[in-house]
Amino acid sequence: QVHLVESGGGSVQPGGSLRLSCAASAYTDSLDCIAWLRQAQGGERERLAVITRGDSTLIPGSVKDRFPISQDNAKNTIYLQMNSLRPEDTAVYYCATGSGGVYCLSDSYSFNYWGQGTQVTVSS
Repeated sequence: QVHLVESGGGSVQPGGSLRLSCAASAYTDSLDCIAWLRQAQGGERERLAVITRGDSTLIPGSVKDRFPISQDNAKNTIYLQMNSLRPEDTAVYYCATGSGGVYCLSDSYSFNYWGQGTQVTVSS
């Protein structure tokens, strides 16, 4: 069983920044991708970034310039640096991991393990 724990959420004013962290209790050889997703209240889940073991990275254009993703393999941790935050970025942010390889980059891919989510609220 893999446990993912997100942290770093909170409330911030528009234009501010937050850095989210996702720590994995274990990253087994069968798991080869990890992702950040978010879901606003009443909205659909949206994937923000996906990294595969082959270092393929997918970041949608809507957040690509504002939300760089990074990882620390020694700590089994990935980060989402969120800059120039907007009220529409308000959502619960999740990290998730799976074993689909490049298929993890597909919009239809279902991740195997999920964190509990961390709330991000952007308002003045």
